[in-house]
Amino acid sequence: MRIVVVIPSRYGSSRFEGKPLAYIAGKPMIQHVYESASRADKISEVTVATDDRRIFDAVKSFGGRALMTSPAHRSGSDRVAEAVEQMGLEPDDIAINVQGDQPMVRPEGFDAVVEPLLRDPELGMSTLAFEITDRQEYTNPKDCKVVMDCNGDALYFSRAPIPWARDGGDGFTVFKHLGVYAYTRKFLHIFNSLPKGRLEQIEKLEQLRALEFGHRIKVVISPFDSPEVDLPEDIARIERLLRMGQ
Repeated sequence: MRIVVVIPSRYGSSRFEGKPLAYIAGKPMIQHVYESASRADKISEVTVATDDRRIFDAVKSFGGRALMTSPAHRSGSDRVAEAVEQMGLEPDDIAINVQGDQPMVRPEGFDAVVEPLLRDPELGMSTLAFEITDRQEYTNPKDCKVVMDCNGDALYFSRAPIPWARDGGDGFTVFKHLGVYAYTRKFLHIFNSLPKGRLEQIEKLEQLRALEFGHRIKVVISPFDSPEVDLPEDIARIERLLRMGQ
């Protein structure tokens, strides 16, 4: 079985153009993500899937693998689907999708997210979550929240604070979704064939497409956060956390 990491990466962004190539602690952001994935024990290959020659060339310059993909994809998962097609993965092989704006993602996260797929051959998709300790993340719409059932399967993902205590109070655990997904090749083909979901369009969260069409997503709770870079001003915060060794 091949277990590969694919990092979908676009240059264009309305809020932060060229974000994957922004320097953090002396390296392009995409390089931090690539090197972390390469250190995971269970990973056999790491590839950046991009639609921009500047990102392709930057990855090649630090010795990484990169593929050119269509600029027309609806989401990162759709870009990953094209990449694994080019890579020739078999139906039961596993692809991990991690966004290139998570420079603090840990190698342990890649190993953890594939475990449910290795244990359950009927499962097609899994993802990571982190217990929220900063209550601002609970209410901030840029941070996606997730709620799970008693088996650890996702019930819903939302930019809204979920669950919400009707009678007030905050004495309960809440989880932030981390943008790391694992899929079998055969499920990724199914996912890529689905129409865009109504809730996906409302929340702008691609993982809702799977839930809307009745597919399970196993949620793995990680002890490690993986904060994203959304805006240029986030870089100073990430560099500070890196210096602190968090």
